[in-house]
Amino acid sequence: MRFSPAGDPGTPDARSATRYLVWLAGRHPLLFGGAIALGVTWMVAQALMPAAIGRAVDAGLAHRDPDALVRWGLVLLGLGVVQAVTGILRHRCAAHNWLGAAYRTVQVTVDATNRLGAALPRRVAAGEVVSIGTADIEHIGSAVDITARGTGSLVAIATVSVILLTASVPLGLVVVLGVPLLMALVALLIRPLHRQQAAYRESTGELTARAGDIVSGLRVLRGVGGEPVLGARYREQSQALRADGLRVARVESLIQAAQILLPGVFVVLVTWLGARFALRGEISAGQLVSFYGYTAFLVSPLRNLTEAADKLTRGHVAARRVVRLLRLAPEFTDPARPVAVPEGPGELVDVRSGLVLRPGRLTALAATAPEDAAEIADRLGRYADGDVTLHGVPLRDVALATVRERILVADNDAQLFSGALRTELDPHDRGDRRAVEAALVAASATDIVEALPGGLDGPVAERGREFSGGQRQRLRLARALVADPETLILVEPTSAVDAHTEARVADRLAAARRGRTTLVCTTSPLVLGRAEHVVFVEDGKVVAEGRHDELLVAEPRYRAAVSREEDR
Repeated sequence: MRFSPAGDPGTPDARSATRYLVWLAGRHPLLFGGAIALGVTWMVAQALMPAAIGRAVDAGLAHRDPDALVRWGLVLLGLGVVQAVTGILRHRCAAHNWLGAAYRTVQVTVDATNRLGAALPRRVAAGEVVSIGTADIEHIGSAVDITARGTGSLVAIATVSVILLTASVPLGLVVVLGVPLLMALVALLIRPLHRQQAAYRESTGELTARAGDIVSGLRVLRGVGGEPVLGARYREQSQALRADGLRVARVESLIQAAQILLPGVFVVLVTWLGARFALRGEISAGQLVSFYGYTAFLVSPLRNLTEAADKLTRGHVAARRVVRLLRLAPEFTDPARPVAVPEGPGELVDVRSGLVLRPGRLTALAATAPEDAAEIADRLGRYADGDVTLHGVPLRDVALATVRERILVADNDAQLFSGALRTELDPHDRGDRRAVEAALVAASATDIVEALPGGLDGPVAERGREFSGGQRQRLRLARALVADPETLILVEPTSAVDAHTEARVADRLAAARRGRTTLVCTTSPLVLGRAEHVVFVEDGKVVAEGRHDELLVAEPRYRAAVSREEDR
């Protein structure tokens, strides 16, 4: 089941964040409801203990009745057993609810990022997603977890209020009126806390995104001397985050103080009033003991309620961030009535540029501007909107899953993930070891595997940071070849390797993709010279086609573009 908040798909409102928390709680209704029922039983058992002690004092000790003392002692023992058992079970249910809410949030977040696909980096900062997966899931889990203790505390306070009203109307009214007053005082701190936490959460996401950008571009920054400038900006933003954190801490410290001070004052007041009533003979000694027990007990549910207000506020702030991500719609969705595409290779045509990819051929696309080639590749892979047809069928009318299955676009923005190298090269486990090894040979990447401890079963660090830029590029090419799609589009697959390696890759790529449709976007003469067909693009339009040597002679603009590549 996927959460889809109702309303406008823009900025989420408070209601949608609340609905998201309710949706999480409803994912496991038995455990969530069981935790609340156990929490109520657990707190009420504690609330009844002072009454049992008071009855033991009045009926057993004051009247010197051993049987009554034993009877009420057994009642007290029974309440203790109920409290212990329900407390253990409540905690287990609460822990399950916490984990369920936290990691369900991870699942829906990952699902949302998958739906956004290539549009994710343009729509959401990396720091935002990281913050959801680290800080926000903890707050959301705690918000769902606290409901059991919070509900139990409310029922326990109501139970104590009824008992006190029955024994003494003035003391009962003190509790009935005092508890809402205490909660109102705490509520005065909740709104500024909500505002400060939202600002702090926003600053955290921005700083995390900046840190990721700096780390990913550290080599370039050092090369151009930009490290001190970016470092200074990071320190400035970090200090701003620190200031936001201090503002949150000030409000939180007031709430923490209120959790101790206000219940303490309340306990003192009820105890003082009960002692005065006992001295005037309006209540018995056992009732005085009970009243003192009630006031001592009330500290726990009152603190639980203030803690619940704090955690629900934090969870609400975090839920709004999650809902904002979930509301982002992907740039491309499946058509209402997808059209089937004939099986087998067919012509892939980009109407805007005039490019025609004929099936079973290795085609190279050389463009005077690299961004023109990238835009054409995005349109062919349905990552950008355009008039593109496959077998004469517009890609707009084809299900996205079908497009992704039959057309693969591999560019240098693709990432390597942590895990075993073989899993990284064949994440869907579609090919056998022989296919993986053949792809490594074609990508001239066997030396990388040989140098890696464990070979294909060796671990790859996050983003493949132990590899050089050229090694990562060759591994990405090998991964694309293992996938073996019907149509493979490669964008500058050899831009980061040396000339000797590039020549080997160019020679082997044609053999590896023989009989399959392949487009290589490049201006490298080594690759262009081995292509079966070359298409030259200028200003986003196809202006010449033919073999590499033919275009060198017949098209001066092509010759100029290729010569620039040779001069590098």
